Amino acid sequence: MIAELQCVVLDCPEPERLAAFYGELLGGTVNQPDRRWAVDADWATLHTPSGLVLAFQRVADHLPPQWPNPDRPQQFHLDFGTPDLDRAQEQVLARGATVLDGGSEERSWRVYADPAGHPFCLVRH
Repeated sequence: MIAELQCVVLDCPEPERLAAFYGELLGGTVNQPDRRWAVDADWATLHTPSGLVLAFQRVADHLPPQWPNPDRPQQFHLDFGTPDLDRAQEQVLARGATVLDGGSEERSWRVYADPAGHPFCLVRH
């Protein structure tokens, strides 16, 4: 092993707002003290109950990906497992997500954008 994953960093226009969005989705603590990072107006973190850390970095003139446009590709996306897609969809939409691909009844996943435009999927497990 060369290294271990410490966090996933998402560029965005409003770090603390996006950290709060993912905090409501996953649980956890926004801007928990951590010797690895200093939080400020340009950097926020979310320590999730599973141990995953997401970080959010302010980028001036942020341009979100446009799924599925290859001129502004996803760059990456996150998959979140849920037992109830309909309920999870209702909850993420209420917190500022938008539907990119609502799927169909026979499909086990749906694609959304977070409030900063990053794609993520809800996947039935």
